[in-house]
Amino acid sequence: MTCRLNRFLFLIFFAIQPAPAQDVITGIITGEVRNAVTKEPIPYANIVLVGTTTGAAADENGAFEIRNAPVGTYALRASVLGFQALVRSDVVVNVARPVTILFEMTESFIELEEINVTAEYFQKLPETPLSTQYQTYEEIRRLPGGLEDVVRAISILPGVAQVEPGRNDLIVRGGAPSENLYVVDNIEVPNINHFGTQGASGGPLSYINLDFVESTAFSTGGFGARYGDKLSSVLRINFRDGRTDRLGGKATISASQFGLNFEGPVDANGSFMVSARRSYLDFIFKAAGFGFVPEYWDFFGKASYRLGPNDRLNIIALSALDNVRFFNDTDEKRYENSKVLGSNQNQLVGGISWQHLFPSGYATVTLGQSSVTFDYQQSDSLQQPIFTNRSAEHELSVRGDVVWQFSKHSEVSFGMQGKITGFESDIELRPFWTNFGQQISVDAFYDTTAVKSAAYAQFSQHLNGLQLIAGLRADYFNLIEEPFALSPRFSASYALTPETNINVSAGRYHQAPSLIWLTARPENRRLKFIGVNQYIMGLEHQVRPDTKTSFEVYRKDFFHYPASLDRTFLVMANTGAGFGGSDDGYAAFGIDRLSSVGTGVATGAEFLIQKKFSEIPGYGTLSVSYNISEFKAVDGIARPNSFDQTWIINAGGGYVFDNHWEFSMKFRYATGRPYTPIGPLGAQSADRYNSSRIRANHSLDVRVDRRWLFSEWTLITYIDIQNIYNRKPSAVPRYDPRTGTLDESSSIGILPSIGISAEF
Repeated sequence: MTCRLNRFLFLIFFAIQPAPAQDVITGIITGEVRNAVTKEPIPYANIVLVGTTTGAAADENGAFEIRNAPVGTYALRASVLGFQALVRSDVVVNVARPVTILFEMTESFIELEEINVTAEYFQKLPETPLSTQYQTYEEIRRLPGGLEDVVRAISILPGVAQVEPGRNDLIVRGGAPSENLYVVDNIEVPNINHFGTQGASGGPLSYINLDFVESTAFSTGGFGARYGDKLSSVLRINFRDGRTDRLGGKATISASQFGLNFEGPVDANGSFMVSARRSYLDFIFKAAGFGFVPEYWDFFGKASYRLGPNDRLNIIALSALDNVRFFNDTDEKRYENSKVLGSNQNQLVGGISWQHLFPSGYATVTLGQSSVTFDYQQSDSLQQPIFTNRSAEHELSVRGDVVWQFSKHSEVSFGMQGKITGFESDIELRPFWTNFGQQISVDAFYDTTAVKSAAYAQFSQHLNGLQLIAGLRADYFNLIEEPFALSPRFSASYALTPETNINVSAGRYHQAPSLIWLTARPENRRLKFIGVNQYIMGLEHQVRPDTKTSFEVYRKDFFHYPASLDRTFLVMANTGAGFGGSDDGYAAFGIDRLSSVGTGVATGAEFLIQKKFSEIPGYGTLSVSYNISEFKAVDGIARPNSFDQTWIINAGGGYVFDNHWEFSMKFRYATGRPYTPIGPLGAQSADRYNSSRIRANHSLDVRVDRRWLFSEWTLITYIDIQNIYNRKPSAVPRYDPRTGTLDESSSIGILPSIGISAEF
């Protein structure tokens, strides 16, 4: 079936020819220009397609429209007196729908006669001057091997390690997969992945529909006081608004799923977007004779409405339905399935957000709701249950944020957040011998209501090329012994020259223990907030308007990390990635007696050079990351983090040949991560915990995109080949008791895929 499908798509890719159309096919670009700090409209800005004379001027409300723009890929430049000129690259003009671009411009803080009119291709968050990278929809979509996934797209950025191919477990600057925060249209979401790991933030594939994403901002450290309850990173995902001219849509079949989108206007002041997608991997797995079959659906909806010139309302809803079916009709399938931790999940996220502009600032109030149910089960080869975990987490949240620029050089932001979480978990593990020789068992039920709250304030000051930011955050969590935590933070950025900045940051970050860790043992509810002190210094230089380099060094000191009193070598920072289960002794679920005595240190350096798409129609990124991370558990011995990858090198880029063809490639190299050697009969020793490493992994992915431009719709196809030279990645060895041998490689080698989408 898979071969027939690929042959069909291959014929589409090369054989379809567009119908005759006008000599010059054009599209429409619309958008707004706003102040990056206050969100106020900036009137009368000049907007122009770089390298052309095509453009328009924004009106008194900051809105603009460029009609009759020739189809193609452009950089779009906005400029206005008193603000730093800004360029949005990778603006793809097509005939299917108007392209909507939001410019958020930063005021220029130097004297008029000294203003540098060079446009800025690299946007910066006003409150986070370092360790933050932006990606637009088009940059994410065309990434080779990225499967049009927002999480996989950030895995190529400096400071980010992948635990294994095919997973979205992010390890950021020596942290753990549970330390990453996802913020979707101002709503904090526990996890944005299908088949997510409870208590962590990973999974095989994101359920965010990229078609509706405007841009993402990913901070690997030094983020401001507004965000907390996570130690290592913040991924902010901003959805665009739906089209306002007419009803339109998009049909897609990609590497793992197919789906259908619709969007359109809601009278003159609003718009909507909806989508539904389904995986087809279950058909492929079943046809190939696999013993287990994963299947999923996801749904998305957003409505935007302008209540007036200063008020805006957004409503979003997302849902993911995940299910694993097992086929145990043969002894071989029953044995293979006994090594799989099955996970059925339902996730639902919804929220409503109101934004009000006032002179020199804005206020936002957001009401959010999230719900996730987990149904884990692992059985032995006789289909007798070994482990079951049925949990439900339902969270209601409300937050308010205010940003006020009380002078051209000074601004203050503050806010509060409250969450009420209903949590229920029924977890059972029959007596089980780990590879390290401990027998563990659990039979626990926990039903409670958790309360979390936070408040923060932050002040920013600009002084002759120097930006200073100071903030303080307070967090509260009622289910642990010490429920309060204070997190002071400071950062500074100084412009050595108009092209070169030096940046520093220091701060304390706190995170509450995962709810599932509090279930198995009553004493685990005496845990403390996990903490880390972060120190970052960096230098950033703009080589040319579309190219920048940066170099950063950092240190992270972890404290109060939960560690096992039963497995004295185990700290919870070493859990939460992969599919888990019997292979790691179910450690990720916190079934041990835990104490907040774990500590850790991560140090590293990162180099990045990045070129954006511009009048030179090529783009590329090279990042080199060096990291050493070690943790101490109850026994006090410093050992490498289980996810530590000392060297990571990412190189990628592409070239847009014309309106029809684009080629891109991505190379990744990573030092092998630690593991514990396996002795006779599969036994492992705590004395040798994480003392060996798998071999280094590297791969090359390539992609070719082909566009067909018709008079009223667009067809996009691609061929994406992952691991083109077919080097099977190394994996942590698994012991096979039937043969007495070790399996040291993953089963995934070269992986070609073809996709097609029609936008109308």
